[in-house]
Amino acid sequence: MTPPPPDPSTHDTPAGRERSAAARVALAVCAALAFAGFFALGTWQVERRAWKLDLIARVEQRVHAPASEAPGRDRWPQVNAAADEYRHLRIAGTFLHDKETLVQASTRLGAGFWVLTPLQAADGSVVLVNRGFVPPEARDRATRAATDPQGDTTVTGLLRITEPKGGFLRRNEPAAERWFSRDVQAIAAARGLHNVAPYFVDVEAAPSPPGASPAWPAGGLTVIAFPNSHLAYAITWYGLALMVLGAAWYVWRDGRRHAAGRADGGSGENTAHADATSRPDARRD
Repeated sequence: MTPPPPDPSTHDTPAGRERSAAARVALAVCAALAFAGFFALGTWQVERRAWKLDLIARVEQRVHAPASEAPGRDRWPQVNAAADEYRHLRIAGTFLHDKETLVQASTRLGAGFWVLTPLQAADGSVVLVNRGFVPPEARDRATRAATDPQGDTTVTGLLRITEPKGGFLRRNEPAAERWFSRDVQAIAAARGLHNVAPYFVDVEAAPSPPGASPAWPAGGLTVIAFPNSHLAYAITWYGLALMVLGAAWYVWRDGRRHAAGRADGGSGENTAHADATSRPDARRD
């Protein structure tokens, strides 16, 4: 029985070879774009990590530096988070206790409120001072009035940038006395304050005997934490870039192997068919 003539593969025709070449080019372009994108993202995370480490170092230096004078009115327009937040300050003045504001807080001592009290300096300027945390049972000032500083007072603490509008998914409601963030401008407006600094100050913890119950308000609860997962992100992006390279190499190698196999197999079949049809005694059914 004479074998049927070989059915040429579409890859062996000129049109098939062109389509195969176009597919390989398209795959190579996609792989190159994906590799470049993942590599760029990994490099960006490396740069972000360097920036974050520098920020952490600068903040640590500010926090542990000796206390300096608070920025005066001439410097208020230049105060910003990058250059000033967490700066260790010393401010003097008189507390306006009748204008304090309670802002909802969640701390290591539990849920409660921050006590923000205006401190008026001799020149008439005002700085909001976060005197610390109080639990719900101590929110009424009458329960802690004995600890309120009177007259000229000097406090030290950390400069903090205003927190406008409100907390996460919750907006401040000044008319209802519901505050979810330490929004300096909104609090100043609600209390009728003028010449108010665009920042507030978190006071340091007052010294107390070991094991003693905290005196309300409890200061020194500022949380200084900067998430730094940039190295993990960089490794992830670089890993994806390497995976793209590996996949592209595998596809390229597999394509070369199939192409070589088709070339060898096609040559052998054509030769065998030619030998069979050239023999004069070849049987035909």
